Amino acid sequence: QVRLVESGGGLVQTGGSLRLSCAPSGRTFSNDGMGWFRQAPGKEREWVAVISPGGRNIFYRDSVKGRFTISRDRANDTLYLQMNSLKPEDTAKYYCAADPDGSWADSSAWGYWGQGTQVTVSS
Repeated sequence: QVRLVESGGGLVQTGGSLRLSCAPSGRTFSNDGMGWFRQAPGKEREWVAVISPGGRNIFYRDSVKGRFTISRDRANDTLYLQMNSLKPEDTAKYYCAADPDGSWADSSAWGYWGQGTQVTVSS
C-alpha cells in the first residue's frame, strides 16, 4: 500500500516557525513532482508549493513567497516545508501530494495524498 505520511504540524504563535515532513512508503517518488497543499475550514484546498523531481523547478503561491521553503531529500525520499514568519491566515490542514498528471496547481491532478497535518497559528 502506497502512503504519504506528514508530520511536524502544531500550534505556534504569529511569527513562529514550523517544519513539515512528508515520508512516502510503499514506493519511491524520487522521479515525480511533489508538493504541499493546504485547506482551511470552509475553503477549497489550495496549492502552497511544488517541486520538480530533481528540485530544479520550484513554485510558491504568492502569499507564502519569502516565508516558506520547499525541499526534498532524494536520499531518503522525504519532502519538507520550512515555514517561517507564520501568520494566522496560514492556519490550515497541510497535505503532501505526489505524482501530478496535468496542472500541478489543480489538486485533482495529483495521484497520491497524505492524511494531512494541522497547522494552527495564534494571533
